[in-house]
Amino acid sequence: MDDAARPPDLVDDLFRHRYARMVSGLCRVLGPNHLDLAEDVVQEALARALRIWPAEGVPDQPDKWVFRVARNLAFDSLRRQKIATRVGAELQRWAEAEAAHDARGGEVREPHPIDDDTLRMLFLCTHPAVPPDARVPLILKNVCGFGVPAIARALLKKEATIAQRLTRAKARLQADEVQFVMPAEHELAQRLGTVHEVVYLLFNEGWRAHAGADLLRSDLIDEAVRLLTLLQETPAVTSHSGHALLALLLLLGARAPARTDRHGELLTLAQQDRSRWDRRWLACGFAHLRASLGGPTLTAYHCEARIASLHAIAETFADTDWQAILTEYDRLLQLAPSPVVRLNRAVAVGKVHGAAAGLRALDGLDDDPALDDYFLLGAVTAQLHWERGDHAAAAKALERALQQPSTEPERRLLERRLAACRRGDAPQPW
Repeated sequence: MDDAARPPDLVDDLFRHRYARMVSGLCRVLGPNHLDLAEDVVQEALARALRIWPAEGVPDQPDKWVFRVARNLAFDSLRRQKIATRVGAELQRWAEAEAAHDARGGEVREPHPIDDDTLRMLFLCTHPAVPPDARVPLILKNVCGFGVPAIARALLKKEATIAQRLTRAKARLQADEVQFVMPAEHELAQRLGTVHEVVYLLFNEGWRAHAGADLLRSDLIDEAVRLLTLLQETPAVTSHSGHALLALLLLLGARAPARTDRHGELLTLAQQDRSRWDRRWLACGFAHLRASLGGPTLTAYHCEARIASLHAIAETFADTDWQAILTEYDRLLQLAPSPVVRLNRAVAVGKVHGAAAGLRALDGLDDDPALDDYFLLGAVTAQLHWERGDHAAAAKALERALQQPSTEPERRLLERRLAACRRGDAPQPW
């Protein structure tokens, strides 16, 4: 990589891997009523890096450079607003703690079971002052760094709806002057369900990005696993459902190396070279699946982890126990009914009872507004029509899927399938 190209690539890397933690760290001091300020100063610091580093060179510790610039910008803004006195001392203590961290090469910790800034923000954004329907969007925006389109896709909502919820939540935080105070240890469990939901959504965006040139975002997959591992290592918030969710993320994440070929083209589960699946992640996933058993409640995460485990133990795609998978989807549909669960169940129905039964299982989903922009509905419908020999219906469903948002590798796969359908080729395994 030449010197001219290195700073932009480095800034992009910092945005992907450090943006959320920087925003979380600033909010820890400034308070959640200054979420917008925290976001703005981190973005401005990254923009300054793009302008300065190509001319003056990249600093020895680029992440700390960006963080210090963001912190100073925040302080300047507060000074202009004449409220810097309230947080100035805390910012100074934070700067001194950072220097002590550098000198000792260790962590500066506070006496609370949750001492990771990102995890703290996850719990903070579940504060009772935040409207319930805005808690997950608020976390995805300000902790995970998602834009409104990605949040809307993750939650199967319209972008305007998400934007309204975010605006309402930030206004509520500012009006109530909510402080960045972690809940007491005995209160953490009450907020754990929302935290688990957000970590799963973070993983899903990494597993299948909502748009762009790449199918996967490994940084988000790794961050979701990191956060959930930290939670499970914290006695105050470890849980059987947390073990089940971590098992699910690890068993799915293990497939990531095999989901694309060397050219970045998407490989379906039937096409993947299973020898490329990460054996260490699989082993850890099964260990957490075992640890999830014996709890008082069976959760949706248990069912999904069980489904992932059935794929993991199959030596080949042909060896998949689709009857057992269908049984788990039936159970999942009772525990957590949703249009996406119904769609995934239809795939299993098609495998067990044939394509016609699979199509019947899809009845009504075309009219569900939650799936208006969900290309996988068209893709699954096309596959089932194709397996029945109805190439015209399959092509029509693929054409509809191509009109909906997807990543470039997904779009290219749909285009290849559409061309094969129009030629009258035999159905390809999905």
